[in-house]
Amino acid sequence: MDATDHPLLTILADAADGRFPAADGRVTYTPAFADGREAVIGFTGHSVIASRLGSAPLAELRPDGFGAAYSPSLLLRLAEGGTVGDIDVMLVGRGTGAGSTLPRTNQWEHHNRVRFARQLRRDVDVYGDERGFFTIGSGLAERRELSIEIVDTLHGSGVGRGMIAQALAAVGNGELLFAGIAAGNARSLRSFLAGGFIPIGSEVIITPFTPNTYR
Repeated sequence: MDATDHPLLTILADAADGRFPAADGRVTYTPAFADGREAVIGFTGHSVIASRLGSAPLAELRPDGFGAAYSPSLLLRLAEGGTVGDIDVMLVGRGTGAGSTLPRTNQWEHHNRVRFARQLRRDVDVYGDERGFFTIGSGLAERRELSIEIVDTLHGSGVGRGMIAQALAAVGNGELLFAGIAAGNARSLRSFLAGGFIPIGSEVIITPFTPNTYR
């Protein structure tokens, strides 16, 4: 890790290696991210709040490591009129470095998932074909983040798991690749688990209101 890295990046890398924050019910506070976004990250018995506010303004809301950091009142306080994203399961996989056999493509640029990826991440690459695609880009704390999409008629065919394998092949051997999946999206969770990803926590991304938020 570089000295300029956001503290969350170290926490996530440690968690990926099985070194989790202590399950002590406490909250670790870190700065907001360089793009102004904030986040609440949940581990077993410990939470991380990445925010411009710090601990003092949030003390009366009593966040803890047992779920209170996800209380609606606290999330809305962080957003201050901005937007609160979904609470997702956070998973991590490791690249194989084998090289993806799927080509980079622009045929899916109109798709909402690609647009969403470009809103949340920098340097987004899109790989795919007529069956679907995956995106990889730099997201929270500059971690590498993955999303996948396949055409509706191919769900249950194994194409999703194949896309996940291709994504892991597209990044360096041992490189961490993160994915956030809605807890209710059991089909996607099964695919990622079958593809070698492991759940390490949960997350919600927050975009606080600024005069430029909705321009």
